[in-house]
Amino acid sequence: MDRTRGRPAGRARLTGRPRNAGAATLRRVVLAGEHVDYRLVRARRRSIGMSVDLDGLSVRAPRWVTLREIEEALVERAAWIVRTLAEWRARRREVLPREWRTGAPILYLGAELKLAVFPSRTMHVRPDLFDLTVLHPASGDERAVADTVARWLRDEAARRIVPRVADFALRFTEARPPVRLSNARGEWGSCNHRGEIRLNWRLIQLPPALADYVVAHEVAHLVELNHSRRFWALVETLMPGHDAHRRALEDWTALLAA
Repeated sequence: MDRTRGRPAGRARLTGRPRNAGAATLRRVVLAGEHVDYRLVRARRRSIGMSVDLDGLSVRAPRWVTLREIEEALVERAAWIVRTLAEWRARRREVLPREWRTGAPILYLGAELKLAVFPSRTMHVRPDLFDLTVLHPASGDERAVADTVARWLRDEAARRIVPRVADFALRFTEARPPVRLSNARGEWGSCNHRGEIRLNWRLIQLPPALADYVVAHEVAHLVELNHSRRFWALVETLMPGHDAHRRALEDWTALLAA
């Protein structure tokens, strides 16, 4: 199979949030008694569109629509906006570690474990069904513990996630595409026109099926560096029922800001 024929130069990315075209203006409006900041982007469209994600409220509107009309539309959707913003804030609290000491939550393979930090002459990290045990010479230094756990998670991603690229790629070719782990803020993975794949090390914190979906997505880009119907058919071949995984992945976007 010719993996380069008809493929445009560039890079395909699996991001955690939509990218808005054009410059955004930051504004504030009162909705349901709350001060809400939002990003306004003027775009070529016929109606006012709004979305809520990890970054907050975004509004896209035609250039001919007045600010008054835009904010009237926001007031009409105030209940939904305020509720959805609260859901995102709660989701962020659930998935991002706030403290690096015993009892703090940490995600691993989609499960919320509790940190169990103990003093030790040597450093060691070990998960079980309930806890992520961390032995550390500087057990009282939260930054040192955080760095140790982050390195361990990255090593786990290299051990568990990276080999899945070759597993999926074997469906198309015997060649093993080059893979690197990334620390990108805003994307789970990417594939460029040279067939190089980058995967976010935070995939190790997702449920394994969602991590597999991301890998399958990037491997499909080895054949189709776009998001055409043919591309999504390839993803479905690699990961039957992929659409459910794609929707579920949205609930884990906050991890990208960790």
